[in-house]
Amino acid sequence: MKVVHTDAAPKAIGPYSQGIIVNNLFYSSGQIPLLPNGELLEGDVKEQTHQVFKNLQAVLEEAGASLETVVKATVFIKDMNQFGDINEVYGEYFSTHKPARSCVEVARLPKDVLVEIEVIALVK
Repeated sequence: MKVVHTDAAPKAIGPYSQGIIVNNLFYSSGQIPLLPNGELLEGDVKEQTHQVFKNLQAVLEEAGASLETVVKATVFIKDMNQFGDINEVYGEYFSTHKPARSCVEVARLPKDVLVEIEVIALVK
């Protein structure tokens, strides 16, 4: 088991890591729209979703994976009425490669953000 850490994504805000590699699979922690310096991006749901993907790309790269090797994504959203906006941005990052996905509305997310995404990916 290998712990993944990069300064190109926000550091963990609790007792967990940005991600873990086990055998040839990378498991990310949920990424929220924090900037790499830990500052919260205060934009709308589309802007927040773009920042989440920037963070995911950074931890995936550090793990030796990429969005193209993601096999499963889990999307947590604050308001299912924003699903269309989140899905639009999601489709920009997963346009040809479409991993399995779950999407659930939750009562509250860390720092009251609008979206959080975690992924499982194959390591190259």
